Amino acid sequence: MAFSENCRKCPRLAKFLEEVRVEHPDYHARPVSPFGVDNPSLLIVGLAPGMHGANRSGRPFTGDFAGILLYQTLHKFGFASAPQSVARGDGLQLFNCRITNAVKCLPPQNKPDTDEVKRCNQYLSEELQTLAAGSVLLALGTIAHQAILMALGAKRSQYVFGHAAHHTLPGGLVLIDSYHCSRYNTQTRRLTAPMFESIFSDIASLLAARARS
Repeated sequence: MAFSENCRKCPRLAKFLEEVRVEHPDYHARPVSPFGVDNPSLLIVGLAPGMHGANRSGRPFTGDFAGILLYQTLHKFGFASAPQSVARGDGLQLFNCRITNAVKCLPPQNKPDTDEVKRCNQYLSEELQTLAAGSVLLALGTIAHQAILMALGAKRSQYVFGHAAHHTLPGGLVLIDSYHCSRYNTQTRRLTAPMFESIFSDIASLLAARARS
């Protein structure tokens, strides 16, 4: 089933978004579409839209703290046309890259239920099916990591999450894990800019090797 910003598969999330639209009538407050190119070599998977970020702007990781480090790093490594994502219509472009979320709707307290992750997983599964062997998946956090495995029918026990871990998945896809670039993780220095850039250095090397082969 093709993704739609009118999706209402999860009653709890649909009801919550209705309440958010009343409180913030100028917010997007609907499911958030992936952002970037079709058939990318790099697919970045986050958790879910943030209340005042993607849920407001309608673009993943746009308008809140979590997007600051992500877009700065994307730009530094040639995946984005600018180092800052301000709004859905700001002209920013991604190159050979797409950003999506494990759950496309804002969940209360930023915590989706297991059933909601499962319902939304069909959309992620369809995205993964468009990727060529050798493409890289970057999971930002454990839930994104697990959602990717679910979408591919892979066993969690065979691919354990760990920051900077590399996994070769069914179909020849490469999964790289990173701590989420959230305010909490960056302010506590669980994730620093050099740590995050090291992840992207690995990604760039993998994609360069793929291009040469």
